[in-house]
Amino acid sequence: MSSVAPHPPSVERILAILRADLHPSTDAAALAVVVREVIAEERERLRSGAPPLAERDLADAAIARIDDLLDPELVLPPRVINATGVILHTNLGRAPWPAAAIRAAAAAATGYGYLELDPETGRRGARFAAVEEAIRAVTGADAGLVATNNAAALLLAVGLAGRRGAVVVSRGELVEIGGGVRIPDVVARAGARLIEVGTTNRTRGADFAEALADGRARVVLRVHPSNFSMHGFTESADLAEVAAIAHRHGAIVVDDLGSGALLDTAAFGLVHEPMPRERLASGADIVLFSGDKLVGGPQAGIVAGRTDLVDRMRRDPLARAVRPDKAILAGVATTLGLYRAGRALTEIPVWQQIAEPVGALRARAESMAASAGSEGGASVRVVDLESPIGGGSLPGQVLASAGVAVRVPRPARAAAALRTNPPRILAVVADDELRFDLRTVRPFDDATVAAAIHGLRGGA
Repeated sequence: MSSVAPHPPSVERILAILRADLHPSTDAAALAVVVREVIAEERERLRSGAPPLAERDLADAAIARIDDLLDPELVLPPRVINATGVILHTNLGRAPWPAAAIRAAAAAATGYGYLELDPETGRRGARFAAVEEAIRAVTGADAGLVATNNAAALLLAVGLAGRRGAVVVSRGELVEIGGGVRIPDVVARAGARLIEVGTTNRTRGADFAEALADGRARVVLRVHPSNFSMHGFTESADLAEVAAIAHRHGAIVVDDLGSGALLDTAAFGLVHEPMPRERLASGADIVLFSGDKLVGGPQAGIVAGRTDLVDRMRRDPLARAVRPDKAILAGVATTLGLYRAGRALTEIPVWQQIAEPVGALRARAESMAASAGSEGGASVRVVDLESPIGGGSLPGQVLASAGVAVRVPRPARAAAALRTNPPRILAVVADDELRFDLRTVRPFDDATVAAAIHGLRGGA
């Protein structure tokens, strides 16, 4: 004869215990939902033959679950020390925000603000005019707009072609921009038709002229290949030439820069990344770029260009669906403000990392190796490394870097332990050793990384 599993206590009995423990303001309905979840789990335990838990234990489990709902370590992605050398690591959230942008976003989130109110008239005004002013200042554009990301900005820009309007794109720029999203899909989703010109490897200005001659196309879309590069027998049409052709036929030029550098990358030994101000000066009517790549701030799609076109994008019904909130707008405005103040190199983490001399990184690595290997440190050594920019920016470009390498018996297992256990360090496994690239490790984290390395070696 089979035994019957015992029943867990009723929800009401556990609630009676909790009412004496929790703050009176705790919502009774929400509390009951949590208790039902705990009771359901206890019922499954009992069916498996496990001994019943005391009512007090079940009540404590409910309290712990409520606490977990408010624990940043469980609700938010945990902080990770990036020792991979990839500056804009997409899987780690790309650019760390500048401290000033964090403070601005927190202040905006704390209370009320004049987001869409003109304090002079008391009437509705432009949505957070400060960020638009900042866009104009750093790009030289007549007007600016911010969307949730650059793909959203691109969708609004393609919408300038109108329903069933045509968009002309070089075949060499029909790229996938990430997450499986492709330029032809964006054009189609905006309700426009795609006209392809040129070939994959060579497109000339004359190719655009032929497509624009009959007036079918209203938009020429240029897409900067920020996440790949082509070499060999290649040619791309000059922007100024394309803009002159487009304007002669009554079309506009939208230039999607992707990363959108606001400082000259060539000054740091990298190839020159097109800058928004340069592209507008060369004839682009609208320029789009990301806020969380080389700009180094919050995720956003930044639009800069002609006032009439930006206003049309602002009035697009989709604009409301892809507009960022007040905290993001504050973070973007403050990040751009650092460029205006001449403090981007010293206060924006992405540019701090790009600009740090390899000699300084090597000195940090030597100090770390000495600290981590203070007890028989033969297996910890300083290594020369190469740091990619990452995040779909400057493909194939690397910066000379330095770090430390640690030889352990099972490097993959050691790497897993580092990335899953606090303080959570993401390192690279190569040639049967762990490598820590210090270009992406903030200096204040050096001691933490050194202690983690020492702990690994101690357990090896």
